[in-house]
Amino acid sequence: MPIAEVRDLVKTYQMGPVQVQALRGVHVAIEEGDYVAIMGPSGSGKSTFLNIVGCLDTPTAGAYFLGGEDVARLSDSELSAIRCRRLGFIFQSYNLIQQLSVVENIEVPLYYQGWSARESRQRSTAIAELVGLRERLHHRPAELSGGQQQRVAIARAMANDPLVILADEPTGNLDSATGREILALLDDLNRQGKTIIMVTHDNAVAERASRIVRFRDGQIVDDTRWERQ
Repeated sequence: MPIAEVRDLVKTYQMGPVQVQALRGVHVAIEEGDYVAIMGPSGSGKSTFLNIVGCLDTPTAGAYFLGGEDVARLSDSELSAIRCRRLGFIFQSYNLIQQLSVVENIEVPLYYQGWSARESRQRSTAIAELVGLRERLHHRPAELSGGQQQRVAIARAMANDPLVILADEPTGNLDSATGREILALLDDLNRQGKTIIMVTHDNAVAERASRIVRFRDGQIVDDTRWERQ
């Protein structure tokens, strides 16, 4: 069974008197352990697709199965619970809480799952060390470089042991050298068995994945898989 699958996915937005079809009957299955790069020009539907897979938006029509559960028609509160338990997010702009320290930012998804303070701190500290933040646990985001902030975001995405990690242009705000470090972390996560879906406009970034799905005009026009080195 695919870990995530959309069938005949349609998303239509009402823009005043005009209807805009962002997705037109998309079908794709993501297997456990996949590392998928989503590509396409602006307006192709790739961001809409990521938002629906991330349970941040709902389809107009079609089905979406995550871990075997049809989540396409769940309520907002049910989708929020799914995001908390089953998904990890990495954003281009990091989306860290500025008032919280590194370890406290990583703890956020565990707080919403009801972990005890002691267990949450132990787990978050261990993950911070895994991504190279051992000496930065009690620093706040403003005291960190862009690369360090993205490491915090990756650690936060890992905290709840999600079924799927969703990355939206994860190196978009970083210089080339720091971007390569972040991609190396994602490579390691995938080698450990994590399923990653990443939106990128950069061919060099996409080639780190083992599969590229290309969107155009709300449809998938190419889906290529290969063995990573």
